[in-house]
Amino acid sequence: MSTDDKNRAIAAAILPLVGGPENIDSVAHCMTRLRLGLRDRSLVQDDALRALPAVMGVVEDDTYQIVLGPGTVARVTPEFEALVAKAPDLAERGAAIKAAQKSKNQTPFKLFLRRIANIFVPLIPALIGCGIIAGLNGLLINLGWLTGVTPALAAMASGFMALIAVFVGFNTAKEFGGTPILGGAVAAIIVFPGVAKIDAFGQTLSPGQGGVLGALGAAILAVYVEKWCRRWVPESLDVLVTPTLTVLVSGLVTIFGLMFVAGEISTAIGDFANWLLANAGAGAGFVLGGLFLPLVMLGLHQALIPIHTTLIEQQGFTVLLPILAMAGAGQVGAAMAVYIKLPRNGSIRRTIKSALPAGFLGVGEPLIYGVSLPLGRPFVTACVGGAFGAGFIGLFNMLGDKVGSTAIGPSGWALFPLLDGNKGLGETIAIYAAGLLVGYAVGFVATYVWGFSPRLLEEFNVDTAPAETPVASSANGVTPTPTPEPEPLKV
Repeated sequence: MSTDDKNRAIAAAILPLVGGPENIDSVAHCMTRLRLGLRDRSLVQDDALRALPAVMGVVEDDTYQIVLGPGTVARVTPEFEALVAKAPDLAERGAAIKAAQKSKNQTPFKLFLRRIANIFVPLIPALIGCGIIAGLNGLLINLGWLTGVTPALAAMASGFMALIAVFVGFNTAKEFGGTPILGGAVAAIIVFPGVAKIDAFGQTLSPGQGGVLGALGAAILAVYVEKWCRRWVPESLDVLVTPTLTVLVSGLVTIFGLMFVAGEISTAIGDFANWLLANAGAGAGFVLGGLFLPLVMLGLHQALIPIHTTLIEQQGFTVLLPILAMAGAGQVGAAMAVYIKLPRNGSIRRTIKSALPAGFLGVGEPLIYGVSLPLGRPFVTACVGGAFGAGFIGLFNMLGDKVGSTAIGPSGWALFPLLDGNKGLGETIAIYAAGLLVGYAVGFVATYVWGFSPRLLEEFNVDTAPAETPVASSANGVTPTPTPEPEPLKV
């Protein structure tokens, strides 16, 4: 079976289990998940969906999210969209249904965080690609190889970061209901070299001052100015007056206000992160690593995305991501302990065996929602493993060895190509690898020793679905496999 046929088969297997094309209101994807807006949640066949070999887990939030893993989800989504597009009434579905689903059980704060994520998450592929090229370029420079190529690699790695404010402005305007190109035009002021000739608050502005935070504020302001113009400017003049006033008003405020304020905030974020890790790195790492999995469950980790991006823009890497990545290491260690503690539970052991490779690469949802969270205690001990691994990385930050990432998104072993720091690359990689080992080890030991009460062990260490039990193939040729009995917690 070709790759295209395989992806088409996965999409075809998923579609009837989520209620068919008539039940799909929206289709999108992030780094690892297929995100579906559903008309009727009761039509979803959860158990059969989790049984599909390609499905690593499901997560319910404002959308129904099916974890397929990095790479796979980007290839399956177009095939899924093509199948859904065949529904005759898809284009006629009301926006009210989608709005009602997105607003259900949402607080204004969580809605704002999702908007922030919608702005920055589309930038992650470029950050990853440019980050890896930057790492390769640095390695070649240190080795003295291909000196004629390294300037070209530097241009490829730096071009996107030099203009990232424009992309942030574009996405911000789009997310907040304005014209995207106007948001990008206003944000472009921030990186225009000519601002170096302008004085504001008694200081000469610098190109890029305010960075992504300034671009975010400028684009939001542009949206409000544009909406005001649409309301008051006559239609006959709209095409000329609205874009002119939008760029003029929000541009002046950006130059003589936002760039300075956002620049001060950005500098404060960078200074605070450096101070915190230099003076309390071990303790700060322990707390951050221990709390990151609960933050992910609640969606609050999205608030860190602009902070990561600001640090990458300022320093070339974010020192927070390698610390937070240790949470996944604790999760992997905990899962290995669960595998050993439950030798008679075929379902959970099978889930762990299939999900561990993704866990090593930093995709933790299958282990979280399919193993540790339903069991309870192993989720807590996984957080303990993450705390110790992150504390280890933080300790070396205190000792002067910064371990950072040139992009956001990947974690686990997938973060190795993106590592950077203030010392040699070999030393940075060694510290990060040692932190992973600490997270694995502590997560394993904590779960093995404290992860199961006698009642919990008695309840789950039973034969649930023997590994050799045959399972009938589905009509589309994709063979499902058994999954754990516990239902994942809705977040």
